[in-house]
Amino acid sequence: MIQESMQLYGAMTLIVHRSNGEVETVHKDNIIVNVGFDFIADAIGKSVSRPNVMGFIALGTGTTAAAATQSALVTELDRNAATYAHTAGTKTFTFTADFLAGDGTGAITEAGVFNAASAGIMFDRVVFPVVNKGADDSLTAVFTFTMS
Repeated sequence: MIQESMQLYGAMTLIVHRSNGEVETVHKDNIIVNVGFDFIADAIGKSVSRPNVMGFIALGTGTTAAAATQSALVTELDRNAATYAHTAGTKTFTFTADFLAGDGTGAITEAGVFNAASAGIMFDRVVFPVVNKGADDSLTAVFTFTMS
């Protein structure tokens, strides 16, 4: 009998470009939440009423620990469109969003990937030590998912 298992591992990298030229990078593993797993099943199996594709990254200021039962950020600050990338034959895919100067400014402590510009389905959530994004700073958020 052949036994196979599939795992999905997620990690987030934030790259902050400070107005003074400094660069701050934060890397943290995230969790796929229950509604994220429901999204995967529905995207694969539903022939009607399929969910919209994931295509947005949200930043927030909530500090509540990430939990599988969550379906939204605790305190969403901003959400931007994300670019999806995957190379055929590999087991990784990414979502990347830019938050330019004046966009997403604040003490950021949480982030997630969503399938809508507002509300929608949250795929994953990550909480991390505060990253202060000033009004003149830019930030790139990259979520990398690896299947095994």
